[in-house]
Amino acid sequence: MENLLNDVFDLEAKNPSEEALRRWRSAVTIVKNRRRRFRNVANLENRFEDEKKKLKIQMYEDNVKLLEWRYIINVKEKIRVALYVQKAALQFIDAGGRPEYKLSEEVREAGFGIHPDELSSIVRDHDIKGLKILGGVEGISRRISVSLNDGVSTKDLATRQNIYGSNRYTEKPSRNFFMFLWDAFQDLTLIILMVCAVVSIGVGLVTDGWPEGIYDGLGIILSIFLVVVVTASSDYNQSLQFRDLDREKKKIFIQVTRDGKRKKVSIYDLVVGDIVHLSIGDQVPADGIFISGYSLVIDESSLSGESEPVNIYEEKPFLLSGTKVQDGSGKMLVTAVGMRTEWGKLMETLSEGGQDETPLQVKLNGVATLIGKIGLGFAVLTFAVLTVRYLVEKAINNEITDWSSSDALAIVDYFAIAVTIIVVAVPEGLPLAVTLSLAFAMKKLMNEKALVRHLSACETMGSASCICTDKTGTLTTNHMVVDKIWISEKSIEVKGNASKDMVTSDISRSVLGILLQAIFQNTGSEVVKDESGNNTILGTPTESALLEFGLLLGGDFDAHRREFKIIKVEPFNSIKKKMSVLVALPDRGLRAFCKGASEIVLKMCDKFVDCNGHPVPLSEEQVKNITDVINSLASEALRTLCLIFKDLEGISYESDIPDSGYTLIAVVGIKDPVRPGVKDSVRTCLAAGITVRMVTGDNINTAKAIARECGILTEDGMAIEGPEFRSMSLDQMKETIPRIQVMARSLPLDKHTLVNHLRKFGEVVAVTGDGTNDAPALREADIGLAMGIAGTEFQLTVNVVALVLNFVSACITGSTPLTAVQLLWVNMIMDTLGALALATEPPNDGLMKRPPVGRHVSFITKAMWRNILGQSIYQLAILGVLNFDGKKLLKLSGSDATDVLDTVIFNSFVFCQVFNEINSREIEKINIFRGIFSSWIFLGVMVSTVAFQAIIVEFLGTIASTVPLSWQLWLLSILLGAVSMPIAVILKCIPVERDANKHHDGYDALPGGEDLT
Repeated sequence: MENLLNDVFDLEAKNPSEEALRRWRSAVTIVKNRRRRFRNVANLENRFEDEKKKLKIQMYEDNVKLLEWRYIINVKEKIRVALYVQKAALQFIDAGGRPEYKLSEEVREAGFGIHPDELSSIVRDHDIKGLKILGGVEGISRRISVSLNDGVSTKDLATRQNIYGSNRYTEKPSRNFFMFLWDAFQDLTLIILMVCAVVSIGVGLVTDGWPEGIYDGLGIILSIFLVVVVTASSDYNQSLQFRDLDREKKKIFIQVTRDGKRKKVSIYDLVVGDIVHLSIGDQVPADGIFISGYSLVIDESSLSGESEPVNIYEEKPFLLSGTKVQDGSGKMLVTAVGMRTEWGKLMETLSEGGQDETPLQVKLNGVATLIGKIGLGFAVLTFAVLTVRYLVEKAINNEITDWSSSDALAIVDYFAIAVTIIVVAVPEGLPLAVTLSLAFAMKKLMNEKALVRHLSACETMGSASCICTDKTGTLTTNHMVVDKIWISEKSIEVKGNASKDMVTSDISRSVLGILLQAIFQNTGSEVVKDESGNNTILGTPTESALLEFGLLLGGDFDAHRREFKIIKVEPFNSIKKKMSVLVALPDRGLRAFCKGASEIVLKMCDKFVDCNGHPVPLSEEQVKNITDVINSLASEALRTLCLIFKDLEGISYESDIPDSGYTLIAVVGIKDPVRPGVKDSVRTCLAAGITVRMVTGDNINTAKAIARECGILTEDGMAIEGPEFRSMSLDQMKETIPRIQVMARSLPLDKHTLVNHLRKFGEVVAVTGDGTNDAPALREADIGLAMGIAGTEFQLTVNVVALVLNFVSACITGSTPLTAVQLLWVNMIMDTLGALALATEPPNDGLMKRPPVGRHVSFITKAMWRNILGQSIYQLAILGVLNFDGKKLLKLSGSDATDVLDTVIFNSFVFCQVFNEINSREIEKINIFRGIFSSWIFLGVMVSTVAFQAIIVEFLGTIASTVPLSWQLWLLSILLGAVSMPIAVILKCIPVERDANKHHDGYDALPGGEDLT
């Protein structure tokens, strides 16, 4: 089985090839209900169509390029023709090639001077000439009645949405319950059983009359209806889970200027005329025109497929919805929202290709297919044996030529039993149980404020053998405050409002002034007033800490920004690790400010502000002293920044911001406390054999201090800087990487390289990051989560017992103890209710004590095989004894003895499954009751199963072919089922082979376990 699963049903967790996706689909041959089985896997045909539609967006540019090439090839022969064509085209355009838009009365009354379609077409068609005709971005803003400084007025929002539309896309309507009911009824085996039931009713009415003749067929029909309703209910509830998750994914907020104030709003509330502020990592929320900004670079690959980023500036000002800010910052004027954007039109035309299926879903489809083939074989054999035996008996009794309706009814019953065996044998619920479990896991993570955007990322977290984590915001709270500052050769501890007098008394007025300038001018964040008039800081945590400190010292953000004019900005990014700004002074001079990583920015200085407040040359001794200050702050787990400035003379506005000759103002130490519970979480990971590595852009001393506080850095571990790591050869990396626990001053490429090598070593790597700087590493990592696949063991046990019991009984006695209706009920217990009960089990702390599961470890573990075979042998033994010698053992006599025995067998079989379902909560642990009362779904399914079983046996005998049982036989059935629990304890004491001492990736593990924790 494992060889087949690994050959055909093996799938990469991330970015699987289309060949692999098609290979496993073609291998799935035994499927009862394709609509239901493949509902939660990617639709490759739809995905292919979507890609074709996306390519149409590039057709205009491609056609232009094609025409250019044709002209180049034929330039000598057709130069004159080309000139005439070009001239004619230009004359056509100038003569009014642009379409005319007539303003409606409604638009005029609203105070707008441009048609919605004309406004949206300017950005969509990149119509720079049309934009200039309309007066550029200022002209557009006048036509849509908005100030580029104050933004839209809140009272105009409804009018703008009415005229220009809302920022929402046409979504595919959600599926209702009846659609899931219809899907559940598409099961081929149930349709065949329905036909058998109708035939049975027809023959029964002829043979036994009304109403006795309809009981068998009616029983099957009611059972099918119950199975369909329960299945549809389970699937519908699962879809509601995903709907909630999808709604949560779309909660994105963006910063805008409205009523002259900067504020955060949902992307769904954006309107035409909004002034949107964009920074690194933001998704462009609507179509718009560039107003102003610095080094704005946009990634349009999601829309156009082009991997080359696009620079946005005054001459190339068009921004498209759905693209992402790769670098820089800027402001844009929204010109089209929702379905008027190119992204909206694309979303409307795209069908749902779906997410890639997870590796576990694929392997479970493989298991279902394999067992389905075995079940089909057993069904055919069972039908053949029953039919041949029946014909032989008729031949022996010289009745082979004498046929009646009762004979036809017997053959129909045999066929119904064979089909029902297929229903039970094909474990359709296995792949669907995984999807259900993942949905509940994603929901739980969402409740813990962790949003999982891809289903596969939630599958095998327990398989992660290595976690590469960022520091800021992951291990720390990301709520930063200035804790210490070194300025004018003095170290000052910052303690709230009391620090103002301390700082201002220790430094001169001129130094305080230049410090506030460095804080308020060189920032990408803003200080705004909220509705109550209080200051609110909008921006990154680091910049917010500096601005908060500036306000604490009595600085006025707005006054500083009005006094100086910003000429040029170089925004911060993870490669340069600094931010610079060039400003015009009131006396017409120029001044450059820079801030960033201390060791990088300090090298740009040749002077510093001394204790008298004067710039003096920076000697080597002073550099050493300041470096010691930086290291001292870093060793206290503080993030250190240097603030520097330079006055410029004889330099024009167009000049680049210099990289040297600066004067050091201050070294700031910013505190970012470690999150509560991080140390315990790291300890838990280490005890489970999971290596935790911290990769950060911070100073190495800061990184080491935080890593020690979190328990990541141990005595035997290594802390390394990014430049040193980059300079290593491949052999050196291979030798060093297993010991690395901290990497500081790293670039995004360093993290990507580390993750890449770890995966080559066989690690299953989980990466945490902010999604922008860490994007390369996040794409490289395989974030997979392993849940204990407890449902598999339970379902396979039911399959084995049901198949073998009915087949053996058919061969020996010529009848089957379990009827079609009873098998359908067992199938529902196993397929839908069992999946619901076990797949929604809440996690427990014991899961984290399991070692990581390797990437290609056997799907059905040896412990699971042990439990499956052990329970199957026990159930077959007791049911076999009851089937062949039950009347004698139970002292049953009378005309109803056979019916009573068959009911006891059915009842005992069901209770064996009920207790085995409880056993399956833990595959290896003996205590199966831990946490059982915290899983209300599991308890609800158990109680419902037992209650309905009692109703079937005691009250639905005519339909289910059962008879009421005495309390003694009820007790016997329950006890026979309960014995499976001590059997499970005995089985779990049987050792199975495992390589507990060998590390999964082939090299020695880092210190972990109880010795370390």
